[in-house]
Amino acid sequence: MDNLYTGLEYQQASQIESLSKLMYELREHRKALLAQYHVADELAMLEQIYTGKLAEHPAYEHYLSARILWEMQETTRMTIADHLREANKS
Repeated sequence: MDNLYTGLEYQQASQIESLSKLMYELREHRKALLAQYHVADELAMLEQIYTGKLAEHPAYEHYLSARILWEMQETTRMTIADHLREANKS
């Protein structure tokens, strides 16, 4: 494990590392999805769908996917923070 995990139990460090990898994957998949439409975020994508600049299908499905990826990324971020808080109590 990296020095980042110094002082953590192996299981804690392993969980945090796995969650960090998951967060990276979620972020990169969301970024790739948004890049297909040349937008910075889901709101910009939804606006282009609403104004007709993007065809509703499959853009709306991709919008929903990007939202889900973002929500999963935020949930993972909070889980990592919880693990780190718990580890620092020890």
